[in-house]
Amino acid sequence: MTAANATPVQANAQKRYEVCRSDLPLSCPLPSMALWNSHPRVYLPIESEGGEADCPYCGSHFVLID
Repeated sequence: MTAANATPVQANAQKRYEVCRSDLPLSCPLPSMALWNSHPRVYLPIESEGGEADCPYCGSHFVLID
């Protein structure tokens, strides 16, 4: 993940993102992403999904790494 004061990354530019427990609750787009050209924020239940979750809007795949 990028630091909170870093320049925002383009929303949904990748299709696979690794996230840590410190990033929970997980939402897509991530807080570090620029939102002006993205979809509405949706929260993903990654812990109850076996450590992996897909965004229903953009199809990004999130993997919990710790």
